Amino acid sequence: MNRRRTPRSASAEELLTTLHHLTARARQEVELHRARVELAQALQRGMLPASLPTLPGLQTAARYAPAHHGLDIGGDWYDGFVLPDGSLGFAIGDVQGHDVEAAAFMGQIRIGMRAIAGTEPDPGEVMGRTNDLLVSVGSTLFATCTFFRLDPVTWELHSARAGHVACVWATADGRTGITNDVGGIPLGIAAHEVYPVTRHALDAAGAFVLLTDGVIEGPSLQIEEGLDRVRGIVSSHVGATAEELADEILRAAELTGHEDDAAVLVLRHEAAPSRRK
Repeated sequence: MNRRRTPRSASAEELLTTLHHLTARARQEVELHRARVELAQALQRGMLPASLPTLPGLQTAARYAPAHHGLDIGGDWYDGFVLPDGSLGFAIGDVQGHDVEAAAFMGQIRIGMRAIAGTEPDPGEVMGRTNDLLVSVGSTLFATCTFFRLDPVTWELHSARAGHVACVWATADGRTGITNDVGGIPLGIAAHEVYPVTRHALDAAGAFVLLTDGVIEGPSLQIEEGLDRVRGIVSSHVGATAEELADEILRAAELTGHEDDAAVLVLRHEAAPSRRK
């Protein structure tokens, strides 16, 4: 009679050897992920501005919070800088994707936009030329963005938007709103896009807030609801400093349960010079 031989059971030593190999491989993968996170964080810290410009009657503040998941870092950014004619440029945006590649792409956008804005006063042209530059490098990533130019004489904001979420504003006399600016498609998708320019007159003391969707959207919160929540915060804290208002908005972002990173840029302003008493 033929008897089928049963497979030889693995010995305790073989099991320990296999476990050791699996543990070592897992440790290598964890270390690789940690290195990528640390690199993305370093890129993020190096590319976000250390300070923001101000003017008499204008306070500025910004906040950034990484995503709850450790690898999801590098997508959101903000910027503020003085232009050659004395006006101020402000930008906020969100790169599709995360990690090192998104952080590097964010840096390309920020540097390119600063360089173009230094020679081009029209925000729509700044956005269009930045878009063409990004398309020319052939990246597979894209980004939403809003760019503002603040005229220090007329106290007007001129803005261009590339697929980005709306801004929120409130004034000390009780008005409040969510911008409905006409915009173009996100940056880096197609060349020769047109980005209309919208004017916002800062005719009363108040606050103007730029943000990314990580502030207003989460698993249990739609963008429209999140925008309305931030509008309430800005309205109720319109007399606060820019730093205090930025903190309040970022705290509210934590309540969304967001899985994305989040950025906030606050312009706390007095009325236009001609309307000040």
